[in-house]
Amino acid sequence: MPRRPRTRLVLLSALLLVPLAVVPGATADAPQPVTVSVLGNRADLVSGGDALVRIGVERGADRLRVDVDGRDVTKAFSRRPNGKVEGLLTGLRVGENVVRARLADGRGAFLTITNHPIGGPVFSGPQVQPWTCAPGAKDKQCNRPPTYNWLYKSTGGGGLSPYDPENPPSDVATTTTDNGAEVPFIVREEVGVLARDEYRIAVLYEPGKPFTPWQPQPGFNRKLVITHGASCDTSYEAGTAPDVLLEDVLGAGYVVMSHALDNAGHNCNLVTQAESLVMTKEKVVEQLGPVRYTIGTGCSGGALAQQHIANAYPGLYQGITPACSFTDSFSSGMQKEDYNLLRRYFENPTRWDPGVVWTPAQMANVNGHPNLANPITFTTVIPDNADPSRSCPGVPDEDVYHHETNPDGVRCSIQDYMINVFGERQGFNDGKAGRAASNVGIQYGLSGLRSGLLTPAQFVDVNVKVGSRDVDGEPQARRRHADRPALARAYRSGAVNTANNLDSVAIIDLRGPDPGAFHDVYRTYAMRDRLIREHGHADNQVLWRGQVALFGDTTFEVDAIFAVSRWLDEVAKDRRSVPLARKVVDARRKAGVDHRCTNGAGVDVPVGVCDATVESYSTPRFEAGMPVADDTIECRLKPLRREDYLPVQLTFEQWAALREVFPTGVCDYTRPGVDSQGAIPWLTYASVRGGVPMGPAPTSRPLGR
Repeated sequence: MPRRPRTRLVLLSALLLVPLAVVPGATADAPQPVTVSVLGNRADLVSGGDALVRIGVERGADRLRVDVDGRDVTKAFSRRPNGKVEGLLTGLRVGENVVRARLADGRGAFLTITNHPIGGPVFSGPQVQPWTCAPGAKDKQCNRPPTYNWLYKSTGGGGLSPYDPENPPSDVATTTTDNGAEVPFIVREEVGVLARDEYRIAVLYEPGKPFTPWQPQPGFNRKLVITHGASCDTSYEAGTAPDVLLEDVLGAGYVVMSHALDNAGHNCNLVTQAESLVMTKEKVVEQLGPVRYTIGTGCSGGALAQQHIANAYPGLYQGITPACSFTDSFSSGMQKEDYNLLRRYFENPTRWDPGVVWTPAQMANVNGHPNLANPITFTTVIPDNADPSRSCPGVPDEDVYHHETNPDGVRCSIQDYMINVFGERQGFNDGKAGRAASNVGIQYGLSGLRSGLLTPAQFVDVNVKVGSRDVDGEPQARRRHADRPALARAYRSGAVNTANNLDSVAIIDLRGPDPGAFHDVYRTYAMRDRLIREHGHADNQVLWRGQVALFGDTTFEVDAIFAVSRWLDEVAKDRRSVPLARKVVDARRKAGVDHRCTNGAGVDVPVGVCDATVESYSTPRFEAGMPVADDTIECRLKPLRREDYLPVQLTFEQWAALREVFPTGVCDYTRPGVDSQGAIPWLTYASVRGGVPMGPAPTSRPLGR
């Protein structure tokens, strides 16, 4: 298959920590005497009125004055124990704030910081409505003061228990972090609200002792882990942030954070997921200090979030550990849509032509999975979020859209939830978001026909009867083209994750046997194929397989975090002037991170054991000829030709039926899909549907003299 032209990766300064800004045109021979930079975020994506700012100024320089739009904030800055001149700016107004740092001789620099409300949005565009806040909210943006939970590990063992700083227990255990600090095993968990939903931040924290961003307590190793939730859904109400109390990870010194909008089962919108991460990471840095790198963890929808955010917003994660993984919601959603259509046909024999009878094995052949439970669980356990009329979290049933009884109701589909990304479909002017889904040209059961497992009558009947669903989720007899411009936007936004920006991310994929519960093993290899297609290799993706269904091994979650951490430590040591992607691959070998096969309890076993048990099955589209990369939403077409079916013999009537189903041709999977392209990094939807690149981050500029 020809390789898709790669989208150029634009490295933006929302990386592990924002580097000191450099004045354009400056050279090593002519350093600028003063620079201004924001730590932990881009200067134009700051939120909540606070920003951790570093003033780059030579040691021993004349007296420094700092102001924000003329307001003197010099007292917020000093040379800190880390040797840097830093300060936490507060009270920034919504919109642009010009920070100026000036020496007594007039030399200096300025940086424009754009602040956004703590309730958002920052770059996701107009927020989803309606939206119901959690109890205790102080305003319509759901804001409320944060609360703090204290926990500790007892010398007597057991899990984390409540800790009272006013009446501390006498049995507090100690823990040794991965940088060798021995500290009391006391954890502070902060629970608050930003971006209209809940966040959680947990870290080792000794009460009564100072903890500043420039001098954190020794229990903080400056590494961040993000936890995620499962599933894929759309909610119109505030939820609960995923658990952050990963005992072993906290005990090693990591800060662990989460946000409810990064629980894909609560919010499957790629852009608001990324936005809430940006905002929560900024809060972590402002409170605790810059982090060296960020690692994601999570299964199913948690894996989906890690992989598509890492590709669409490169730099938010430096390492990810997807378990029982999905590549993204939209390419995986095609399997679910096919399952819906095929179940409607297979489970209603009255729809079969006279003389056509299907056995379970033949149905499984078309589905691509030997277990008929797979399509049933996928289409029942995961909400049908392509249907705008479904029961919708946070919306009373009487307010939900129905094409006949309530055409002005809330459309609760994933595409309408992401209308800022997809926009309205062209040519209709009805306010409905475009849907990036197509089955035009797909020959369901083609492999079974060619192998003799299906009869020509079965092949023709299923393709004639399968139909599709329209933008309202209603069945229709004809096949469906993807809406425009939604299809192109699905790719450019990263909602379809082609992996074009993932080569600089350290990935450990965790996978166990497929029990027929829709967490198909093939998705691990789909991501691998995408990496190979885009970058010529998949050396930054390590596969850990084990005998525990879906997850692989009881030890994988924590061990993978620590392994990725060792890997990223080696990346940080690499000072060569080579691409980051090269450093990631080389560092993996230095860190000793390699593929694994285990017995399910942390013991490595021969790789052949996993080859036999962690089996990768197929999908309806694979059986129709689609490559394992699995990211062709709408295929390009080739003419329908009789000779392509030989030696299978089709009757005149069967051929006429196929010509009616495929009037413009059938899928040609030797070519890239229609409108396919790589994700354009760091799109903003603040001003236009469909998104535009943010462009370079604002940088420090010299003051005019």
